[in-house]
Amino acid sequence: MATQAAYHFDPIDREQVRLLASLPPGRRVRIMLDARELAVGSIRGRLRRQYPHLSSQAINLKVLEEVARAGRTPRS
Repeated sequence: MATQAAYHFDPIDREQVRLLASLPPGRRVRIMLDARELAVGSIRGRLRRQYPHLSSQAINLKVLEEVARAGRTPRS
């Protein structure tokens, strides 16, 4: 039976948290959306290299599947 290694987050950067907390809510949301766009773009680029024969629509479906699967990952 294969076991998954537990992933541990990097330590919290308290200064970064303080700086983000000092921003207006709209700016914090914009930063979050920019980070999501970067992450999804990275996933899409990796899948495009992995499956060069697939259409953009098929790649987008694979992106959605991967993002949904990541949301179901058990947390310890």
